[in-house]
Amino acid sequence: MENGREYLQYVMKCLHTRLAQIDQAILEGEKEVEDMHEYYWENYTEMDEYGYENYDNQQALFHQMHANEEQFLLRKRFKKMLDSPFFGRVDFQYDGDDEPETFYIGIGNLSETAGSLPLVYDWRAPVSGLFYDYDKGPASYEAPSGTFTGDVVSKWQYKIRRGKMLYEFESDVKIDDEILGAELGSKGEVQLKNIVRTIQKEQNAIIRNTQDRIMVIQGAAGSGKTSVALHRIAYLLYHDRENLKSSNILVLSPNGVFTDYISHILPELGEENIREMSFDLFAYRELRGIAADCEDRYDQIERVILVPEMQELCRKKQSVEFAAKLDGFMLGLEDELMNFRDVEYKGCILKEREIIDLFYFKFLDIPLLSRMEAVAEYFIDQVETLRDRDLVDEEKEELTEKFLRMYETRDCYVLYSRFLAQEGYKPLPRIPAEKRKLRYEDVYPILYLKYSLFRCRSHHGIKHVVVDEMQDYSWMQFVLLKKLFPCRMTILGDKAQTMEEQQQDVLTFLPKIFGRDIRKIVMNRSYRNTMEIAQYANQLTGISDIELFERHGEPVETKTFETMETALDTIIEQWEQHRAEYETEALILFTEKEAEHAFLYLEEKLKTRDSQGEYQITYMNRDSQSFKKGLTVTTFYLAKGLEFDQVFGVYRTEENSGLASQAKYITATRALHELHMYEVR
Repeated sequence: MENGREYLQYVMKCLHTRLAQIDQAILEGEKEVEDMHEYYWENYTEMDEYGYENYDNQQALFHQMHANEEQFLLRKRFKKMLDSPFFGRVDFQYDGDDEPETFYIGIGNLSETAGSLPLVYDWRAPVSGLFYDYDKGPASYEAPSGTFTGDVVSKWQYKIRRGKMLYEFESDVKIDDEILGAELGSKGEVQLKNIVRTIQKEQNAIIRNTQDRIMVIQGAAGSGKTSVALHRIAYLLYHDRENLKSSNILVLSPNGVFTDYISHILPELGEENIREMSFDLFAYRELRGIAADCEDRYDQIERVILVPEMQELCRKKQSVEFAAKLDGFMLGLEDELMNFRDVEYKGCILKEREIIDLFYFKFLDIPLLSRMEAVAEYFIDQVETLRDRDLVDEEKEELTEKFLRMYETRDCYVLYSRFLAQEGYKPLPRIPAEKRKLRYEDVYPILYLKYSLFRCRSHHGIKHVVVDEMQDYSWMQFVLLKKLFPCRMTILGDKAQTMEEQQQDVLTFLPKIFGRDIRKIVMNRSYRNTMEIAQYANQLTGISDIELFERHGEPVETKTFETMETALDTIIEQWEQHRAEYETEALILFTEKEAEHAFLYLEEKLKTRDSQGEYQITYMNRDSQSFKKGLTVTTFYLAKGLEFDQVFGVYRTEENSGLASQAKYITATRALHELHMYEVR
């Protein structure tokens, strides 16, 4: 069996050779494109009158540019592989063979020449499943040409950095806890860890699942659920290249910082970045024309902290019961909104009786507020047939407007306000559209109304949606997601991190929305925190069903202070003592006002200590777009989903509501290595 260090030298040499060849091919390709452009401009006046030669030239140019793009992508992947060309190896003896074959596994395929047998196999290739799924002994893998059976003879793990071998390790089991501990215990990575080297068997089963249309992952804090979901996307992109591209994927993440935090994972796995946004931002775009502005989730949280009774109203307005009442209200609109009358246009008449027939029978399947447009189209066809000419756009608009005036109103804001008043809630202010600002709890009911009353534009370009932090989505939001994105989904979250007084387990109602298509998976093992931090966090919410990874660290420090300022002074001292040890630290508070005050106080103090401003301190608010090294000051709800080497949590003793308990739990579970939880009287 060959030596991993020697093989690394051979692979590195091959990588450098391939990169030199690619650089040359790119230069030649660019020169070819330049020559094609030059030829076209010198000869286009003499090209044949039917344009065949011009078409051929354009096709040739397109193919050459596509070939150049392929070379650029290949170069990008090989340059990435220069740091760590492979991380694993499996020796597999096929049934009937005398000797085992060796397969090295990395983030992408590498061959000596294009099309030849790989020196390194992509982690998503069928044969790589042997490395993740089996210990020594009988094994098999599925490939396009069939099932291959045999025995795993040995498995190796490698840690390579900057092309140098740091260790090689033979192991019966895929990942030894000692190795996993070293990976998790390493400090200083600013972004979410790429877990390819340390994929566990249960995680691998999720990543390589191609059968289930809707996969729901309920994962404890630090179980790696977000990483697993993104690795699953990379796997699906690799295995269904004909039908699935990065532009067909949408990740719905909580905020811009979280998007930045996870942004490097897919490129590291050999895929281009995918589209990411918050569902709130998507909803606000869909409500353009109905309201000028909308509150966000964070405005609502801040309001609930100040007025806890608001929580119940917010919950009610997105409940199943509220939606059922909205459905009943919309049924009544079928008659209440309508004022039918004859329509005459240039000698052609559509009688009221016929309009009623069309509206209630022929076009009954079309949503109420789009239905009259269908009646208008029907009449326009009649007019065009009788007059034997097409109407121009202005005429069509004028005629359609006659039909739309039969609605008393088509304004969802007005209709929703009417519904609220009918149900005993406070109606919305009666103001023009350009001055309207919706409260967060009203955003999704109005969107629900809009997509029940108007034709829904489903986004067919999106073929897979990843929904993160599922515990923060309401029943109504999931119903809208299903309507807007009738495609595959990976839905993930942690019921213990609900941003409400009480934990919400969406698994109780998701099957009713998505039906039998759903596959539920629970990830109960937490890898992120040390035992001391995890045990402290679990005591805060009474969680007892999480399996903890055996990694020990400093005990959690708890202290009580008389004032916020003395707590912040202590944090400065602690932070400065350990600055060299850690790359990412966080100070997490309950409210936006407290976080802003703490940041300004710390910044002023640090300026007096270091006038050159060599400290790294960042205030992360709802508009922040990047995750930075150094000390981040923020609120618990913006820190959710992120992780830091060291965390300071500061809460006032009077903050003892259910939401405060959730906030403290979220704060504690952000810490990888060290946690300080302070109270201020």
